[in-house]
Amino acid sequence: MSGTAGAAGDGNHPYDVIVVGARCAGAPTAMLLARRGHRVLLVDRATFPSDTISTHLIHPPGLAALDRWGLLERVVATGCPPIDTYAFDLGPFAIVGSPAGEGFDASYAPRRTVLDKILVDAAAEAGAEVREGFTVEELLFDGATVTGIKGHRKDGGTAVDHARITVGADGLHSSVARATGAADYAEKPKINAYYYAYWSGLPMNGTYEAYDRGDCAFAAWPTNEDLAMVIAGWPMRDFEANRGDVEGNYHATMARSPAFAERLAQATRTGRFVGTAIPNYFRKSYGPGWALVGDAGYLKDPITAQGIQDAFRDAERCSGALDDVLAGRRSFDEAMRDAQEARDAQVTSMYEFTAEFATMEPPPPEMRQLLLAVSQSPTASDEFVRVTAGMTPPEEFFGHMQERMGGQAADAA
Repeated sequence: MSGTAGAAGDGNHPYDVIVVGARCAGAPTAMLLARRGHRVLLVDRATFPSDTISTHLIHPPGLAALDRWGLLERVVATGCPPIDTYAFDLGPFAIVGSPAGEGFDASYAPRRTVLDKILVDAAAEAGAEVREGFTVEELLFDGATVTGIKGHRKDGGTAVDHARITVGADGLHSSVARATGAADYAEKPKINAYYYAYWSGLPMNGTYEAYDRGDCAFAAWPTNEDLAMVIAGWPMRDFEANRGDVEGNYHATMARSPAFAERLAQATRTGRFVGTAIPNYFRKSYGPGWALVGDAGYLKDPITAQGIQDAFRDAERCSGALDDVLAGRRSFDEAMRDAQEARDAQVTSMYEFTAEFATMEPPPPEMRQLLLAVSQSPTASDEFVRVTAGMTPPEEFFGHMQERMGGQAADAA
């Protein structure tokens, strides 16, 4: 599958940009650059449609990006049900609210088999050349500057391609990051191990349900084909003990909410268990002739399910910066430095909030009182959901709640 090339490259660089990795970060980056008239090659070792490990959930900021790109209707048309309620069961009480925001009343959680295919097709329609089933063997360098890629197709055919800029959108184990020595910073160790499976016959009624039991957590939400994704999370300290009996420990986790376990017992698992544990890091996202986008440049624990919308926003940021470079409006270093700084400014507070949320440690008494107060206020519950959906900065929400509770205490006195 390929699109017609946009702007012609120069003799030494037939492409303006090569994007390595064609999922939620890479395909939109290629699409947006191609729409601006740049000659783009998009490669991935996978063919599409295909699956990948993912939480699937797209909160309203991610939907806003799809809408800007003219792709939201395609996602909705796949039959993916809207999720208009988030329910966080904390044991003694629950916080239930709406994720509505940025012009959307609900979130969606499409299977990656459908979402990634839509994104790859959109890149091709925009004019990017799309090369599926292609494995990058190495980056090409001129001194310290990346000049392209060498790789092979599944049929064994090899190819060497040159570009002014090579973008790594190839995730956690990014070959571009590894080859360029992209430096990590603000790292945190893996916090939790997660296992999930898909279930039929488990009606979710438009609700994302999450259960925190202190030493474990689990969640469920609807996706395509009338399926529900049900995921269990355990602290890394329990990983080795639990991995020997994933299914047994998965169901033992669900049993921490007898009502949910009873519902699950009436459902049917439709596939195997899939597991992962994810490190937390930022990486320097650019260098001579190369850039990183999406999980290749920044990754965090999936408990807040921010990955897809983070990838979308990073793709817009990176493609905009590269367009400035290719059009001669700004230098590469200036544009990419600003893009990295903007990324870090946008996501750092959620990065820290997610890491703290993922520890599953019992909250201190003051925080417990605050969360209880949130659960008793529909307005505060909606705002808490907006925090978990990446719309309201955590420090802003918790600061307001502490002020409110302080004022109530003063009134009582």
